[in-house]
Order: sequence, then C-alpha cells, then structure tokens
Amino acid sequence: MAYWRLYYHLVWATAKRQPLLTPDIEALIHAYLVEKARFQEGHCYAINGMPDHVHLIVAIPPKIAVAEFVKNLKGSSSRHIHLEHRRPFEWQAGYSAFSLSSRNITDAVEYVIHQKEHHANGTVYPVLEQFGEFEDGPPDHFSFNLDNAEE
Repeated sequence: MAYWRLYYHLVWATAKRQPLLTPDIEALIHAYLVEKARFQEGHCYAINGMPDHVHLIVAIPPKIAVAEFVKNLKGSSSRHIHLEHRRPFEWQAGYSAFSLSSRNITDAVEYVIHQKEHHANGTVYPVLEQFGEFEDGPPDHFSFNLDNAEE
C-alpha cells in the first residue's frame, strides 16, 4: 500500500464554451463527477464552476495518471448526461491541471466553493481560469541545463 498526498486543481470547459451547465444539469454533473472520482479511488474536496466550465479540487492516487483520471471523468459524465438525462452535452477536448501542496488545499477549496462570487466580483485568478484550449506546459526558465551539469 502506498502513502500519497497528490492534490490537484482541475479545470475544463464545455464544448465551444457553451453555457451548458444550467442549474439543473450542474447539480447532476457535479454529483456524477464526485462519484466517478471516488470510483477511481480519488477524493473530491470541492467542485463548482460557471455555466461554461467546472473546477475540481481532487486527490488522485499515484496509480492513475492525471490525464487518465480527467479523461474518465469527462467522458463518462458527458455520456451519462446524454444517455440518462437525454440532454445534449459535451466537454471541450482539453483541461488544465495545477498541483497543490497540502498547505494550499484550504485556499484552493475556498476559491472553488466561491467560483460564482469570484466571477461576479471580478476576483478570479486568471491562471486558474485557463481551460487547456491549447497544449502548454510549465515555463522553461526553471529548466536544468544539462550542458553545464557535472558528471
């Protein structure tokens, strides 16, 4: 058995940023995503969003890749809404993932819980409102220069 503390702030949007997360669908999607995270042995600390995107604070076990975890959440939730609720629903292709330390969990949970207020008041953190619309990675100014590494 592994000891792990791997926390993430995940964000993704609806297809073409359509406002598909209406109050009735939002409640269904949120409940489904929390249950699907649990099924994958993850733990969801917070979930919320806006009509066109969702934020989750989750712990993901090391035996499952973040990309696989998100793919399972997005694919199965979209399918669930189509089949069980007979509503058209689709997520965009990408997502954003930010790692969190255990010291940041409380602040991250508070940010997600108050998503609607942050958007209404203009107090969002722009970096956390990116939805993986294009492939991007960390800044390279932290890269280790192998040419200068000692052998």
